[in-house]
Amino acid sequence: MSRRLIAPLILIILTLQLVAGCAAPAATPAASAPATDAGAAPAAATPLKVLNFVNGSLGDKSFFDSAQRGIEMARQELGIDAQTIEVAYDSTQYEPALVDALANNDFDVVVLGTSDMVPYVEKLAPEYPDVKFVFYDDVVNPANCSNQCANVYSMTYKQNEGSYLAGVYAAAMTTQALDGMNPEAVIGSVGGQEIPIILDFMLGYEQGARDTNPDIQAIRQFANSWDDPAKGKELAKAQYSQGADIVFQIAGGTGQGVFEAAVEDGKFAIGVDSDQALAVKDADPKQAERILTSMLKNVDKSVLRALKMTQDGTLPYGTAEALGIAEDGVGLARNEIYDAATPDEVKAQVDAAEQKIIAGEITVQTAFQ
Repeated sequence: MSRRLIAPLILIILTLQLVAGCAAPAATPAASAPATDAGAAPAAATPLKVLNFVNGSLGDKSFFDSAQRGIEMARQELGIDAQTIEVAYDSTQYEPALVDALANNDFDVVVLGTSDMVPYVEKLAPEYPDVKFVFYDDVVNPANCSNQCANVYSMTYKQNEGSYLAGVYAAAMTTQALDGMNPEAVIGSVGGQEIPIILDFMLGYEQGARDTNPDIQAIRQFANSWDDPAKGKELAKAQYSQGADIVFQIAGGTGQGVFEAAVEDGKFAIGVDSDQALAVKDADPKQAERILTSMLKNVDKSVLRALKMTQDGTLPYGTAEALGIAEDGVGLARNEIYDAATPDEVKAQVDAAEQKIIAGEITVQTAFQ
């Protein structure tokens, strides 16, 4: 090849190499997405905005405090954006306060409960179809909602099952050789109001006691108030004077008076909803020692569960669910006070009753038919 042909050819080759060098680099294979568990929920794009609506007051060391613990657990574990509104015990403010909260905020989920709130949820849920309602301790009636309450998940608790264990325990303990117990087989209970849910506690409690000691005498009274400790103390003292050694308080803030009476009279009490002995142990250890156990209604765990399933998209809104011993919805507190005061044979009786309920060998009476 002549030099005259070689020179242009070299120029052409260099030009082509330069063009190739300026072109976009060849695409490399995309990195494969990390494998995920088929059942895992996708991460939430934004935190759930949750309202905890309290138709009462925090500080009851019981029901509403348990719900608030569930909110705090969800804040820690799920990263929710939560707000709590307390309305105290003025029932005239329940509906307007809830209406105001819904109208002036952009909540994804409203957590609330108790039978007092049922009619307001049935009315307002259809008006706010994009808001989810997690309703605890009672159920809404789909027939009363224009949308069949499709955005409401109701969860109730088989408090009769947990109270059965409290009754077994009370009946077994009341004749023990323990300072403060007398030989008489008498136990008591103080309820906030004579309503079905409180009667459900009492029926289970008294059945458990009778199954343990057929000769047991059970006294029941109602304070007709949820925030009157003085009334609770008055009723508990009356029951102690009639021979009761142990009084089961099922009266919210009123029940604080039952604990005060137990300390003053050298008797004992059973708490409700939360582990009420541990709740007061640091502030008032003498009172804590008088609360031998508590019937646990695990509102906290159920609220956390409902919010997690909401975040995962698996909570069956439009339905209701009852949580019993088998579902860890209710139970009996077994803490250091229980361990120290309770003989092994009584612990064994309680444990055996619990297993029989789970196995279906014991059917606990209920006020709900």
